[in-house]
Formats: sequence, C-alpha cells, structure tokens
Amino acid sequence: MAISQREQAFLREAIELANHSVDAGGGPFGAVVVKDGEVIGRGHNRVTLDNDPTAHAEVQAIRDACRRSRDFSLQGCVLYASCEPCPMCMAAIYWARIARVVFAASGEDAARAGFDDRLIAREICQPYSERSLPVEQCACEGHDESFRKWLALADKTPY
Repeated sequence: MAISQREQAFLREAIELANHSVDAGGGPFGAVVVKDGEVIGRGHNRVTLDNDPTAHAEVQAIRDACRRSRDFSLQGCVLYASCEPCPMCMAAIYWARIARVVFAASGEDAARAGFDDRLIAREICQPYSERSLPVEQCACEGHDESFRKWLALADKTPY
C-alpha cells in the first residue's frame, strides 16, 4: 500500500522508537498515535524493562495519547506501528476506537525474530473448552452486582 510522505515520516518515527527500544534493552517495537497530523502519543516496547507483559509499544502509545489528550477515546486517530500489532494490541486499538492502523514489518518478520503470536491468535478464537489454557466460569453470589450498580448510575461516562 502506498502512503504519503507525511505518513512515511510517522512510520519512520515508529521504527526509530523500535530501534531506541532495542538500544535501551526493550523489544524491537515502536508506535505513534497521530491526530489531525500531529503525534499525540509515542511508545516503545517496555516488556523486559518494566517486567510488564502488557507494555507493548502500541499499548504504551495509546496510554500516552490518552494521558495527553485526557480522553480514553482516540476516535479519528491513526496508529503507526513498526510491526503488525499482536492480538492484545489489536484489542487495545479497538477499545481505544482508533480509526486506522498502518504498520511496517509483518507478523512473519516478528516471528523470525522470536516474537511469534500465532498461537495466541489461534487460541483466542477457540471456545474455552478447546483452549490449551483452562478457562472456567464459576457461579458466585453477587457476580453481576457491579453491573447493576453501573446501570443505575445517572452520571456515568459511557464507553
């Protein structure tokens, strides 16, 4: 897919963040969130730096953009990533309501470097009973109390 020179610059910034991450001891991933032609969020992989398996570049960039914009919704934003986002990051991208994703390296490129998420992508599409990780729903009194409280709130912020 061909993108504009301006978009190429955003993608290059994500790639530079990935290289910076490797230099700092993190994983080889970077991302930026852009709104109206301005970078509002940046992130690079901090999984090993922070001992946090959720500290992927895209999640870090989303957190930064939300913090800076003081809004949990990134509607109208574009996320530029050095690599194809993993399933967890794609879920975060959907939750953030990002309008578009542009990435450079493929998931296959990442797999060749030891970052293979194909098992996760397959597993989350399976019914619980067919997953390699046991997942069980158990009946518990009050299981829906927080939902009832939420529904009763008059001044809640829906999302």
